[in-house]
Amino acid sequence: MLTWLFPFIGHMGIAMSNGVIRDFAGPYFVSEDNMGFGRPTRYLRLNPKYVDGGSFMWDEAVSKASVLYGTRMHNLFCDNCHSHVATALNCMRYKDTINWNMVKLAIWLFVCGRYVSIGGFIKTWLPFLLVVTACTLLGVYF
Repeated sequence: MLTWLFPFIGHMGIAMSNGVIRDFAGPYFVSEDNMGFGRPTRYLRLNPKYVDGGSFMWDEAVSKASVLYGTRMHNLFCDNCHSHVATALNCMRYKDTINWNMVKLAIWLFVCGRYVSIGGFIKTWLPFLLVVTACTLLGVYF
């Protein structure tokens, strides 16, 4: 429901080099290949060539972040799925950077992300548009 109000934020996971997605889906739980809130609607294609050690170090970093987040309580505002992905990117020093955070990732996905299909676009934005329309109509008529 939160993404109905803020579709530009959404849920986030990170894939292993074999395509299996891991996401911090709730308290003490990192799912594997079964995202906590349904199939992805949007994605960023990241490249292991920006990691020293390539795919091996990529997978090590994602695994390390997943083990860590499997011991954490989920907090919607400061320790969430975006933080899990940021931790993985920091562990692997993606693009030689260690200052990834949830705000940077949300903005990056919003600006550079691609929809998996037209259905992904509709699934992302239609609920938000319906909520905005309903609120506008209620504001006009009541």
